[in-house]
Amino acid sequence: MAAYLNLPLTKSVVRRFADMEVFVEIQENVRGEDVFVIQSTSYPANDHLMETLIIIDALRRASARRITAVIPYFGYA
Repeated sequence: MAAYLNLPLTKSVVRRFADMEVFVEIQENVRGEDVFVIQSTSYPANDHLMETLIIIDALRRASARRITAVIPYFGYA
């Protein structure tokens, strides 16, 4: 989608700790930027939903101006 819109992807790291908790690190300055998070909540829906929420939290902590979540498939809907 980013390539189609000719927009850059933000560098980030998403990984899991040994206890399977999600760790997210935004590796670029997003302060004051409009950011779009594109994530499906397909199987495993719980994991993908938590990952999305933690990414949004990390972006808020990084002072993104506006965060828009685009969820083409929303499990539980």
